[in-house]
Amino acid sequence: MNIAHWLERSAQQFAATPALFHGDHCVADYAGFASRAAALACALTRQGIGPGDRVAIFMKNTPDYLIVLFGIWYAGAVAVPINAKLHGKEAAWIIDDSGARLAFVTPDCGTALADASDVARMDVSSSGYAAMIQGAGLPPLSRGPDDMAWLFYTSGTTGRPKGVQITHGMLATVSLCYPVDVDSVAQTDAAFYAAPMSHGAGLYAPVHIRMGARHICPTSDGFDPAQVLEVASHQGPLSMFLAPTMVRRLVDAAKQIGADGAGIKTIVYGGGPMYRADIEDAVQVLGPRFVQIYGQGECPMAISALSRHEVADRSHSRWRERLVSVGRAQSAVEIAIGDADGHPLPAGQMGEIMVRGAPVMPGYWRNPEATAKTIRDGWLMTGDMGQLDAEGYLTLQDRSKDVIISGGTNIYPREIEDVLLTHPMVHECAVVGRPSAEWGEDIVAFIVLQKDARTDEKEMDALILSELARFKRPKQYRFVPDLPKNNYGKVLKTDLRRMLTKDTE
Repeated sequence: MNIAHWLERSAQQFAATPALFHGDHCVADYAGFASRAAALACALTRQGIGPGDRVAIFMKNTPDYLIVLFGIWYAGAVAVPINAKLHGKEAAWIIDDSGARLAFVTPDCGTALADASDVARMDVSSSGYAAMIQGAGLPPLSRGPDDMAWLFYTSGTTGRPKGVQITHGMLATVSLCYPVDVDSVAQTDAAFYAAPMSHGAGLYAPVHIRMGARHICPTSDGFDPAQVLEVASHQGPLSMFLAPTMVRRLVDAAKQIGADGAGIKTIVYGGGPMYRADIEDAVQVLGPRFVQIYGQGECPMAISALSRHEVADRSHSRWRERLVSVGRAQSAVEIAIGDADGHPLPAGQMGEIMVRGAPVMPGYWRNPEATAKTIRDGWLMTGDMGQLDAEGYLTLQDRSKDVIISGGTNIYPREIEDVLLTHPMVHECAVVGRPSAEWGEDIVAFIVLQKDARTDEKEMDALILSELARFKRPKQYRFVPDLPKNNYGKVLKTDLRRMLTKDTE
């Protein structure tokens, strides 16, 4: 089944229902949305683009993003969404690696790409695009569950990004897991695209389309917490996907104006570590509106989930342990913890998180070596370290490359970071290992303080020693104005380690 059939069916069922919004302006109802996507597919076909051909999307979040995405699928082609925050040269590398024949762009992205690539571009603000989405259209081309729909490029924090092949079957499975494991979807709901549609936010579009929900793209250029709160107050109920750093900014903005999150139905958070202090604060300020998911591009949005009730519950005897977990396996996957050779370990033991099931990728794009390293005997080797308890809750510690080995003992930075973030003066922190001739690695904590806050190493030391074993105490605390992050808000620990290496040279 082509995932685009869901739009076709919703256009039949909810024809006059408002579908696409730019701010509070309705751009199209479901009949108009489907008509434009079908016309775009017809235009692509006339250009010789058909089943399996790749088409890039280098666009900021706009209603046309969804028209382009589904138009590509209607034609049986493969979408290659690229984060609009990437440099033109980075986008050009992805376009070249994917073999995309055409790139849809917003004006600013088109300008960035023009100097880096000679791929054919179609600006969605142009008359040429306007002509493409008018007139006769095509019904969705039949596709099989193993046919590729979305070529997703990883963030590439440790090298060139790899192309993850996401199939129509994977998209359908991920979408159907959403109402089972994450949150219900009603026609009265609105999907709010605060995070890039090239990633998690866009992956949740199909299920909201199938249920006839509204789709709202903000008018702001980038994530604006104040606008999220304002839009929610009169266009809710809103559901959205946010990275943990975005949740932190939203909570801070709500505190400043005394907002309680009225109009926000659900915030699904994931894509990086959410520390216990931050989510406790978020629930206290905005209420029980949060659901955590854990996934990777290789198993998008679909490894585990921690429900709204579990995130907000403070009555259970183990609520703290559950809150720092990433929940239990979603319905379509099996999770195991493996040793260094990939052999399953008993409950309670630490090892590499392994996943198998329908949402797991078939492999990387034109990269059999990387595929062989990542998919072993049907298991996705995530590279993340964690443990499962007897009730099935998965606690994620760190990427295997981030584990610090000091004096022959494995030390997981996240548990140190969790403690540091309970200090009222600490805004952000990241813990990494520094090469040590004596111990192998020393622990170093990088700390960003709250605005105008002051503290010192002694105070940090006292906090750590009150909660953790002495061997987990950082050898150094470095107070910095900010932490290096990639375009998705993830802290670049490789950059921090590089900084420490330069200091010793």
